[in-house]
Formats: sequence, structure tokens, C-alpha cells
Amino acid sequence: MEKFIDIDGVRIHYTDTGNPNGNPIIIMHGYGCNVTTVASIATILEPGMRVINIDLPGHGQSDEPPFIWGVDDYTKCIEQLIDRLHLKNVSLIGHSFGGRIGILLSSRNKDVKKLVLVDAAGIKPHRTLGYYSKVYFYKTIKRILPALLGKNLGEKLLEKYRGKAGSSDYQQSSPIMRGVMSKCINEDLKSVMPSIKAPTLLIWGSDDTATPLSDAKTMEKLIPDAGLVAFEHCGHYSFLDNPIGFRAVLTEFFKKDFI
Repeated sequence: MEKFIDIDGVRIHYTDTGNPNGNPIIIMHGYGCNVTTVASIATILEPGMRVINIDLPGHGQSDEPPFIWGVDDYTKCIEQLIDRLHLKNVSLIGHSFGGRIGILLSSRNKDVKKLVLVDAAGIKPHRTLGYYSKVYFYKTIKRILPALLGKNLGEKLLEKYRGKAGSSDYQQSSPIMRGVMSKCINEDLKSVMPSIKAPTLLIWGSDDTATPLSDAKTMEKLIPDAGLVAFEHCGHYSFLDNPIGFRAVLTEFFKKDFI
């Protein structure tokens, strides 16, 4: 069932499916995705759990944030949603960007029952020399262009450069969501991982280049009750690359939660 809820003026779209009397679980998709991307995960859990699949603000049918949000802002939004829906002992699944929210929320809410991180973000990526060259070049032209060409023309050229230099997700985003992406990517959540008390399942693709397997191994070391399952020859969307293996692992992890 498709639903909407208003949280601090932001209209949030979500689906509420499965067993209405079952243990609740929230699924959070990755950046640039929406509820349909992770619908196959919801389908696995619907026979025995109440499944809340959310379009995160700025994605799908949900409103954009009113300003450039960081991970904490997204986490507060989900915390309010949990409170408004009167969910108790909720479990969380976060893919990629959604994993950031799952990590922070679980680290400061001890009543999170279980956490699943699927090819999750949360560790600040290592930067190459080429990356820093681009950053310093951008900072240089950011100062020079407005002075040489005037503020308006200078800003237009800077925006054009940002669009060409960024990833496809970045190029297709609005100015606010570009800011969200830049801000969240640079947030490192390693420091809060030891505070996660919920049993945690890490599911990864061994060939993931967006959030490499080394990130998963770091998370496994830092999260006290964590276990890692890596699927060979799978990428950043391991749940789509190996649906049979993913279903088996997820069902085993939640078998005691099914009603």
C-alpha cells in the first residue's frame, strides 16, 4: 500500500506492505534510487514481516530536503517516521546511501532489533592524487572566474564545470541534491560503528567498486556483533546480481522474526 507522511514540511512517500501484525522493518535505498530499486528485498520479507519501504527525501515521490542535508538530517527524518508510525523494535536494511542512515540510527538507538547493510556507504573513500588535483583546480577557478567574468557568468561556468566533472548521479541531480551527495560522501561514520548493539548482517558484492569489499571488512571489525557474506562476481547491487543467494541469506537472518 502506497502512503505519504509529512515530516517537518517534507512530504515522504513510502509503501507499507506485508504482515501488518508482523515485526516491522524499514528498507532504505541508495542515492539516485527509489522504492522500486529495492522492491525485490521487500518481497522476500513480506510473508512474515511488516515492511516499510521509503523514498528518501530527494528521491522517488518524496520531496527534496529544504536545504542541503547531511547524514544526521536524514537519520532524524527516519527517527521521526519511526515515532510517527509507532514502530517498536524496528529492524533496518540500508543499501549504499541508505546504509549510512542505518549505521547512524542504529548507533544511537539501542532498540533497533537488527541491521542489514547491503553494499553500504559509511566509510569516507580514499582519494587519488587525480581527485585532489581536480579539487584544487576547482578551488582555483572558483576564485578566479567571478573576478574575471563577473559573479553571474562566473557562477554559470562553475556550475557547468561541476556537472561535467561529477558522476552521472551528480550530473542528474538538482543543486540541493548535489550538495547532499557531496556533504554525505565526505562524512566518515567509522567512529560510531562500535556503538551499534544490534546484530548486523553485511551483504556485499566482491566486485563492488562504489563501496569496495574492504569497507565491509572494516565495518565487520568495528561493529561488535557483525557478520559478513560476500557474493563472488557481484557488484554494488549484489541483491540484484545474486537474487537466489541474497534471498537465502536474508531469510536465514530474519527467520525468527517471521510471524
